[in-house]
Amino acid sequence: MNFIDKAVDVHARALDVRSRRMEVLARNIANADTPHFKARDIDFRTVLSNAKHEPLLATQKGHVDNAAPPAEEGGMRYRIPFNVAFDGNTVELNIEQAQYGKAAADYQATLQFLEQRVSSIRKALKGE
Repeated sequence: MNFIDKAVDVHARALDVRSRRMEVLARNIANADTPHFKARDIDFRTVLSNAKHEPLLATQKGHVDNAAPPAEEGGMRYRIPFNVAFDGNTVELNIEQAQYGKAAADYQATLQFLEQRVSSIRKALKGE
């Protein structure tokens, strides 16, 4: 791994995870009226643990929510709804839209940070 890869690696991976999360949330919104569709999300705790190869530990009992269902490969997890529809659909449109808006803002912030990082590396290489 060269110098530039090391400088942007974490941010590039974060951008990839944020992009995948937005896809999952968009899929949830698109299937809001599909009978028996189960809403999903990406568990960042699992993704972060896999990236660091260290489990995240709580310092006090109750810090880590053990009530959530276990995450699948890639950090995917089924969302636990507040209210389940009569047809078995677990998508709550207002929550999914709010989560998507927050995820879009997070994605944009990560992208802007990555652009600034690349710009500063470019300036350093030019000698500015």
